[in-house]
Amino acid sequence: MAETNDKKAPSAAALQPSKTQSGDLVVAFSGDWELGQTLPETRSALGAIASLPAGGRIKFDTTALGGWDTGLIVALSRIEESANKHNIEIDHSGLPEGAAKLLHLAFAVGERSGAKRSDEKSSLVIRIGKATSRAIGNLKSSLAFLGKFMESLGRFFTGKANYQRNDLWVTMQEAGAEALPIVGLISFLIGIIFAFVGVIQLNKFGAGIFVADLVAVGMVREMGPIMTGIIMAGRTGAAFAARIGTMKVNVEVDALTTLGLDPMDFLVLPRVIALVLMLPLLTIYANAVGILGGMMVSLSMLDVSATQYWVQTKSAVTIGSIVTGLIKATVYGIVIAIAGVKSGLECGSSAQAVGTATTSAVVSGIVWIIVSASVLTVIYITLGV
Repeated sequence: MAETNDKKAPSAAALQPSKTQSGDLVVAFSGDWELGQTLPETRSALGAIASLPAGGRIKFDTTALGGWDTGLIVALSRIEESANKHNIEIDHSGLPEGAAKLLHLAFAVGERSGAKRSDEKSSLVIRIGKATSRAIGNLKSSLAFLGKFMESLGRFFTGKANYQRNDLWVTMQEAGAEALPIVGLISFLIGIIFAFVGVIQLNKFGAGIFVADLVAVGMVREMGPIMTGIIMAGRTGAAFAARIGTMKVNVEVDALTTLGLDPMDFLVLPRVIALVLMLPLLTIYANAVGILGGMMVSLSMLDVSATQYWVQTKSAVTIGSIVTGLIKATVYGIVIAIAGVKSGLECGSSAQAVGTATTSAVVSGIVWIIVSASVLTVIYITLGV
């Protein structure tokens, strides 16, 4: 005996928009509007909505509607969005009671601005204008931050800044002594590279001894400060941004404000002072290690003694060269520290925002190092230093 199946086969879903003599649009739904079925597109209804005259209304006819689920709500939502866009009134009385309630809930709260990704492409002029506006906004916020920091620095020199002295010493250790291995390694390799290049080129002219001048002057005036700055931007500047950004996510910065503590004094000031004090010292260390690396290469590839190399280095490096390099290092310390703490304080309230702030701190620090190096070099050349 054959088995019988009492389950009703689903009927095909259909959507038919039609206009009445009064100028209203009636959207008729028929069949089963369920996600498992092949549902028709709503383009015909959306096109009819766009062509409705002023004062027209949208009505629904669901007398032939079978089963429905989210598939029907999705189609109704698209019609609702189009109607709202064209300021057309909708009559929901023809919908099933459950569908009308779900549609009301879906549009009870307006969509947050910028929540939906826009596929519209702006013109070049608009994009340039937006980029310029963002750049001006960033410049304003940077100047405001710098002004607040200068106020905090003034309180520091007058003894009115409220911060923990232990934080300053701990940060100086982290940005100073703990950075010696990586700074020493990079500087040693930079000195070796300088010496190799110098030996290969200068030895052709019998001027191999001047490798000492190349390495010493290059390290003291340029490469020592700039490489130390880049290392500290990736190491310490990123750490500042990540630490303060995490505090921002955990609402610790707001808690400090609630307790009457200025985050600029408590968080920013010790870190900036520590890095500004430590970067010139690290630069002196980097210069010495880089010169040592150049000496090792020269002694192994040239017919010179350690005494000859040292005497030539002393004659090439002047106090003015050392001072100019240390001034650059001090400036680099300022821009690295400010870039790190500013990115941390401007961090959002999510884990992704902490990563974004850290990346911003490193990129901003390196960019400002290059910019300040260029400006200072031009100033030195103009002054004949």
